Amino acid sequence: MIKFLTSSLLFALAFNALAQNHSSNGNPITDEWYADPEGAIFDSTYWIYPTYSDDYEKQLHFDAFSSKDLINWQKHERIIDTSQISWLRQALWAPSIIEKNGRYWLFFGANDVQRPSRNGYDPNNDINHYGGIGIAVADQPAGPFEDYLGKPLIDTFYNDAQPIDQFVFKDVDGTHYFFYGGWSHCNLGKLNDDFTGFIPWEEGNLFKEITPEGYVEGPFMFLRDGVYYFMWSEGGWTNGTYRVAYAMAESATGPYERKGVILQTSEGDIATGAGHHSVIQRLDNHEYIMVYHRRPIPNEDRDHRVICLDKLEFNSDGTIKPVVMTWEGVEKDTRNNN
Repeated sequence: MIKFLTSSLLFALAFNALAQNHSSNGNPITDEWYADPEGAIFDSTYWIYPTYSDDYEKQLHFDAFSSKDLINWQKHERIIDTSQISWLRQALWAPSIIEKNGRYWLFFGANDVQRPSRNGYDPNNDINHYGGIGIAVADQPAGPFEDYLGKPLIDTFYNDAQPIDQFVFKDVDGTHYFFYGGWSHCNLGKLNDDFTGFIPWEEGNLFKEITPEGYVEGPFMFLRDGVYYFMWSEGGWTNGTYRVAYAMAESATGPYERKGVILQTSEGDIATGAGHHSVIQRLDNHEYIMVYHRRPIPNEDRDHRVICLDKLEFNSDGTIKPVVMTWEGVEKDTRNNN
């Protein structure tokens, strides 16, 4: 028995040492099923906030992952679940996070609203009459998070956009722009200072529609060398048509010039249906990484999706090169070189 334990311990130590010395992260970062990952960097640590990918009635919490080196990822379980969101009944997905004033604001879609809710919450009606985009807040990136408003931030349809798949972008002037929308419509709003609502546009509307050609869901934006890159997912999220396209603009509010698709089903046997992504910039060499989900081959279920990291590279004119899906993933961040 002692000999067995000793052998097992030696194997575990050897495995951990090997993992520490890997030069690339290896895709996926975990074999567990997750989707819609948002990458972020807080206090020199990489974070990923994904959807827990399962049947809707089981998709009722968020986990998060953190790493110092892009190789070794620590799982933070149940950073928020139904016990912290009183109005949540069905489906929690597509988190988006931002730090403001030393606190961490987690935006999410909940209850899979299927039709406009014009008269507010009626407990006697189906749960799909109430839901939308909510906010949770915490003092640490790993939570625990608690519901901020006690109700959705957006609970109805504007410009026919389903209130899901939100992304918050802080511009250089401090404005927090709010991109969101499903059902092939994308809206843009401006959050107020305390994140309790929106600042109307000059025309008086809370949201303006900015839907680019091909848009389905999953908006994202980042700024590089004075260029605003607006990105989104196209196709069907349940199959191999899912993919990522992008546009370029001179401001966060557009106009956006569509450039094309940069991530899609691999021609080989790596994966299909790659999409609903985010982008982070490495801390060691300032290169860019696409954080996305894809469907492994063979695919076991509608919800069988996994989180992957691959390089995001640019041409000399600032356009984005097609992202190549790999098994290797991205190179280790060697800042600590441990």
